[in-house]
Amino acid sequence: MMEFIKCVIDKKVCRDCNFCTTTNICHSPNECVGCMSCYWACPYEARKIIYLEEERPRVRIRVNGIEYEVPKGITVLRALELIGYRVTRFPEKDSISAPCRTGGCWSCAVLIDGELERSCITPVRDGMSIRTDVDGREPLRIVHGPEPHSVGGKATPWYEKGYRYVEVAIWVAGCNLRCPQCQNYHVTYDNTTAPMTPLEAARILTYYRKYFKVKGIAISGGEPTINRRWLVEYFKYLREMNKEKDTRLHLDSNGTVLKPDYIDELVNAGCNNIGVEPKGIRVETFMKITGIKNRDLAEEYLNTSWNAIKYIRDKYIEEVYLGVGIPYNSAFMTLDEIREIGERIADIDESIQVCVLDYFPIFRRRDIKRPSPSQMLEVKKILNEVGLKFVIVQTSLGHIGP
Repeated sequence: MMEFIKCVIDKKVCRDCNFCTTTNICHSPNECVGCMSCYWACPYEARKIIYLEEERPRVRIRVNGIEYEVPKGITVLRALELIGYRVTRFPEKDSISAPCRTGGCWSCAVLIDGELERSCITPVRDGMSIRTDVDGREPLRIVHGPEPHSVGGKATPWYEKGYRYVEVAIWVAGCNLRCPQCQNYHVTYDNTTAPMTPLEAARILTYYRKYFKVKGIAISGGEPTINRRWLVEYFKYLREMNKEKDTRLHLDSNGTVLKPDYIDELVNAGCNNIGVEPKGIRVETFMKITGIKNRDLAEEYLNTSWNAIKYIRDKYIEEVYLGVGIPYNSAFMTLDEIREIGERIADIDESIQVCVLDYFPIFRRRDIKRPSPSQMLEVKKILNEVGLKFVIVQTSLGHIGP
C-alpha cells in the first residue's frame, strides 16, 4: 500500500479558458500520474487533489542498466526517487534537479528510450529504459521570444532607458516559485512549446541584437537559473558571439538558487548584468507572494536571494552591473516593509539600482488592484529617504527614474 496523488477537474470552478489544452498540456491524459503540473498551472484553480492509499500493479523499468519494479501510474521522476536517486530543488551535482515540476525548465530531463525527456511529467511505463547521465546531450529549455524591449529589466542601467529599444530579450518557461499573481504565467507554465538548445537561443538573440542595434541581451522568465547547465552554456555562447566591450549579457532572476559558486560560474561564462528580485524581506511576506507553503524552504530561498545580492556587490562590483527588483502591491506588502527592504539594500550599497514593479491583477490574483502612479511615487520617496540613489518605479503611466 502506498499513497498516490490524482488531480481532477472541478467543473464548478473551470472557466473553459483552454489553458490546459494549449499551454500546459497533460502528458498522461488517460491515467493521471500525479505530476501536479496542471494543478499549479490552472489560472482558476479548477484542479483539485485527491489522495489515494492503494496497492497498484508494478511495471518493470531499466535505469542505467539495472532492472527495477515500480508502481504503475507514477511519473519517471517519482520512480527514480523510489529506487533511491537523489532529487533536489537546487541545481546540484550528482542529483536530479527538479525545481519547477511543471515541464517547462527541462532541468530534470533524462534519456528515456534514447530520447531526452522531462522526468517530472512523463508517465512511467513497462519496459522503459532510462539513463540519468545526460552530460553528453545538449540541454533543452522552452523559450519565448526574442523580442526587442524599450525599458529592459531590473538591472538594465537606468541611464540607458529612454531609447527606442535598449535590449532584446527571451523569457524561459518553468519556475521554482508558485506566485499566485505571476505576471508572466503564460510563459512560466508552458510545457508545450518546442524547446531550444543554448546554442540556438544564443544565435537568434545575437542576430536580433545586431538587427535592432542594442547593447543588451536579456533573459528572464519564468526563472532562468533553475536549469543551470543550459544557462551557463547559453552565456558562454553569447560571449563568443558578442565580443563588443559594451555588450550587456543580462540575467533577470528571483535569486533563490543563486549560490556563490553558481554566480561565479555565470560571471566566468560571460554574464555581466544581473538583476535579482528577492520578493520581500519578511518570510511571511515572501510566502504570501511566492505561494511557497514550506516555511523552511521559503526561508532558504529568501536568504539565498539576499545573500546573492551582497555577494555580487562585494565580489563583482567592477565586473557586473547589479540591479535589485522589488514587487509592490498593498495587498501583500506594507510601506513599512518597503522601508525595511530599502534599508537593507542601502546597507549593502546605496548606489545599487532598485526597480520597483507595480504588480497588477493577473493569474490567480485577479482581486488585487494595480497600484496607482501616486502610490508608486510614495514608494520611490521612501526608498530615496533611506539613502538609495537610483530608484526606478514602474507605473501604469510608464517608468519614473532617478
